[in-house]
Amino acid sequence: MANQGPKTGEFGHFKRLSETKGDQSYAVRRFSDETNRLYGGLNNQLANHHYLAGDEYTIADIASYPWTVNWKDQDQDIEEFPYFARWFDEINARPAVKRGLAVGSDFSTDTDNLSAEESERRARLLYNQRARPVPKASATNER
Repeated sequence: MANQGPKTGEFGHFKRLSETKGDQSYAVRRFSDETNRLYGGLNNQLANHHYLAGDEYTIADIASYPWTVNWKDQDQDIEEFPYFARWFDEINARPAVKRGLAVGSDFSTDTDNLSAEESERRARLLYNQRARPVPKASATNER
């Protein structure tokens, strides 16, 4: 579970980046394979347990599930992971999960319809950022 966020996030990052910034094939393959390995781990655990931590729905399921919602965009074949698919469908059907996933849906944007300028502005927010220094006027802990 600890690797789900970083690895699936890196996969999505490099997959999207490769669409506009050139060859990212090594990174995409690397994180796609790692994402697949993580799905395999979920599947293996769920082969012997109804939920990730045993027979009860726990924080492990709550924390893991959101990273799996985009399994299609993560280029994963759910048919390869039947125990995961059972778990996913069951979690996905929970009323509280449906309500949680709906939060903020009215804020989504179809990125295919963005202007070139807006796409570039968003790319600057997402990629190649470095830390910003604290302005001198607000530094209170000077040595």
